[in-house]
Amino acid sequence: MDVLLFGVLAAVVVIAVTALAPRAGVAAPLVLVLIGVAVSFLPVVPAIPINPEVILVGVLPALLYASAASFPSMDFRRDFTAIGGMAVLLVVISAVLLGFVFSWVIPGIDLAAGIALGAIVSPTDAVATSIIKKLGAPQRVVVMLEGEGLLNDATSLVLLRSAIAATAASVSLWGVVGSFLKAVLLAVLIGVIVGRLGLWVRERLGNAALATAVSFVVPFAAYLPAEELDASGIVAAVAAGLVTSTLSARHLSPQDRVAERMNWRTIETLLEGGLFLAMGLEVFGLVQDVREAHGSLWTAVGVAALAAVGVIALRALFVLPLLRYLAARRRRAEQVRETLDRMERKVSARLDEFTDPNGIITPDAAKALSAVWTQGDQRVWEAGNPRRQVRRVQRRVQLEAEKRRAAAAGGLSDDQKERIRQRRSDRIAEFRRRFTRRIADVDYLLAAPLGPKEGVVIVWAGMRGVVTLAAAQTLPSDFPQRSLLILIAFGVAAGTLLVQGGTLPWVVRRLGLSGVTSSRFDEGTQGLREIVDGTARDMLDDPELRRKDGTPYAPYVVERVRTVVVREQADQDEEEATPEELSTQFFELRLATIAAQRKALLEARALGTFDSDLLSRALDQLDADQIAVEMRGHLDG
Repeated sequence: MDVLLFGVLAAVVVIAVTALAPRAGVAAPLVLVLIGVAVSFLPVVPAIPINPEVILVGVLPALLYASAASFPSMDFRRDFTAIGGMAVLLVVISAVLLGFVFSWVIPGIDLAAGIALGAIVSPTDAVATSIIKKLGAPQRVVVMLEGEGLLNDATSLVLLRSAIAATAASVSLWGVVGSFLKAVLLAVLIGVIVGRLGLWVRERLGNAALATAVSFVVPFAAYLPAEELDASGIVAAVAAGLVTSTLSARHLSPQDRVAERMNWRTIETLLEGGLFLAMGLEVFGLVQDVREAHGSLWTAVGVAALAAVGVIALRALFVLPLLRYLAARRRRAEQVRETLDRMERKVSARLDEFTDPNGIITPDAAKALSAVWTQGDQRVWEAGNPRRQVRRVQRRVQLEAEKRRAAAAGGLSDDQKERIRQRRSDRIAEFRRRFTRRIADVDYLLAAPLGPKEGVVIVWAGMRGVVTLAAAQTLPSDFPQRSLLILIAFGVAAGTLLVQGGTLPWVVRRLGLSGVTSSRFDEGTQGLREIVDGTARDMLDDPELRRKDGTPYAPYVVERVRTVVVREQADQDEEEATPEELSTQFFELRLATIAAQRKALLEARALGTFDSDLLSRALDQLDADQIAVEMRGHLDG
């Protein structure tokens, strides 16, 4: 009963703070930490120990999976080098350098124990991402911070495991590197398999509630086997989430995706808030342990302050050359953008030129691709490296040509010719798609530069949080200076969370990065409209349009759908052309109308004048209309 009461009270506090903190202009996690600290020092509240396994096994896999499942995988691929550098290299450098400092200033610990503490205080917390998202900071900054937060927890925990092992026995550097690579690569493999298997199962259930229930199992289904094989369960959960992010739109229905997103958002809110509240509640117990062991807190406070300054300084020293590298990469992209565009047109023209009347790519197409490659600017290959794709298509086209010539003597059936033509066309289409993606990657670099202002935000957003505290509590009970190290970890986490988290909104606004809109927003919006509208027109105009059973659609049905599509396109054009003030009034009135309709239906239900199933269908239709209006009007509803 006491546990249940505690859980209910914690949930109420999390909900209330999450709802009220934004109105006061402060981040909810900061308030929750302070509330937890205050409650922990109340005389009637005993020391509250929290099992770190609950956080590491029961909470983190779910939270990181949920973040990865909503993470834009396309942007993750584009900035993988920078994200990987901050999530892996920066954590390792910070842990080792801070380890030397800790072994020097903390009595009774050696270098291995110092590196263990360095690994504990190295990973950043995802709370920074939620803060700058609400402020409307540049999307690329959000992507880098969110991607870093997904991966650096795993780096820290794997490094911590190796450092703890080194305190008990001698461990070689290559042994640590080997175990790290094994832990990551095996975890990625397990995560990908579990993620795809989860999508396969959910696609076949046909029930949004059951599909969402399966999604609750996926992160733990990835975590547990990875840990059993001495891999990183956190990486496995993240990999499963990235697979879900990439493939869910292809395999899951809209109802499944909406239900999953809303349910996971609720779980994230409660778990994240509960973690920060628990973080504050543990303070009294930590202080008590350190006082009993050392008689004073000043050592812990001093080392925690030194560590907090150290992690910020090391982050700044790492981000500076990273920004220079990204700037150089952007300059190379500027140099080759026009050349890439020209070469793409040349490749398309040559491939069209060497297509016979039956639509089959002729053997001379391979030579044409080789000529385009030879004539291309070498900088193109340095920037996007599509040479490998050209060579791959060239080899395939040559192979198909040889097969065609070998079979020509005996003749080919119409089916064989069609299969050859389709295979070759598919491969050429794939090459064109990859080439277009290279150009889009270059455009992304040009449209979203990372300058000094963005660098300041990236550095200052590197605050520590619950992962640091949970990792500290996994230290063995006989670990040297365990209570002191845990309190130092808490000091770093709480200090950076309060100082950096409390001032981050001011920093973002001061730098003019609040409410930033991408320079490609209007162009991208129009381009997506053209894709959606053009696809609908092409499909409805296709004379081969058929139902699943092969029968044609009735002309009336085709025209009715065409009328609906055209009307929706006209409505959207009119909305975009309407001044903002009038557009806001339109959506407000539309929502007010839906609210009035719902009130009338509820009154009819109270009177019992209509069947319940009819009333439920009418209310569901109003709900769907309201969701569509809110999404189009960008209102909270």
